Amino acid sequence: MAKRIAIIGLGLIGGSIGLALKQTELERTEVVGYVRRPEAANRVLKLGAVDIIKDSMAATVDKADLIILATPVMAIKEILTQIGPHLPHGCTVTDTASTKVKVMQWAQEYLPPTVNFIGGHPMAGKELTGIEAAEANLFQGRTYCLTPGQNASPASIQLVVGLVSEIGANHLFTTALEHDNFVAGVSHLPFVLSSALVLTTTQSPFWAKMSSFAATGYRDLTRLASQHPRMNYDICLTNRENVLNWIDEFIKELNRFRRLIAEDSQELENAFIQARQARQAWLEKHDKKD
Repeated sequence: MAKRIAIIGLGLIGGSIGLALKQTELERTEVVGYVRRPEAANRVLKLGAVDIIKDSMAATVDKADLIILATPVMAIKEILTQIGPHLPHGCTVTDTASTKVKVMQWAQEYLPPTVNFIGGHPMAGKELTGIEAAEANLFQGRTYCLTPGQNASPASIQLVVGLVSEIGANHLFTTALEHDNFVAGVSHLPFVLSSALVLTTTQSPFWAKMSSFAATGYRDLTRLASQHPRMNYDICLTNRENVLNWIDEFIKELNRFRRLIAEDSQELENAFIQARQARQAWLEKHDKKD
């Protein structure tokens, strides 16, 4: 593992990586952090997510073997331009953003050729945000997608694979195109649907009374609407075509259900049976991996 790891962005994901690393046996590894707000720095140090907080990104990446960018995706472009001139020769940079095509393009454009870039995305999280929501076991048993850059060395790839293993996750290599298409369906579409359901119901003139009827089903389906709005905006902005495609596919399926309900068709029950069986099959496979 690296002798010095730098984490830029210490919210839920960056803070959880820091906490997970500090609970490992990496006694000779120093974890350095950077946050924009001084008050957040105090909370990070109090929680023990890093060993030290630096007051600039240049100072944070100084002498670092591995740099982790744990910020909203639209912030990464500017960060890469700022840290590029200060990165140590041969170091490895990785990110945790929810989309990869744009990030890989930015890394290719703004990082010097002496730097290794490995795109990353831990398939873990909560609707809560900020360092207060961070937890050391957030990544246990979770899939962690990795997309090595064109010029990434085998040693740099192994370094990030080692990081993923240290925090308890399971690495999965993927291309940026494949990643963005797949997560648009299983991660990005769900928060769009969750937000749409909240707006559909809460904007009803009957919501004041209807809200008393909302129970666990409504809570479960609307959980993702509590995610950070800016993060969701950035995701949609950098993965627009894939998200739109999955929304179109969902509309087709929703229209099919509408037709079956309107026709009082026996196919409606079959559709519910099919959905239940498909979900159960996924759960059984998912539980085996865990």
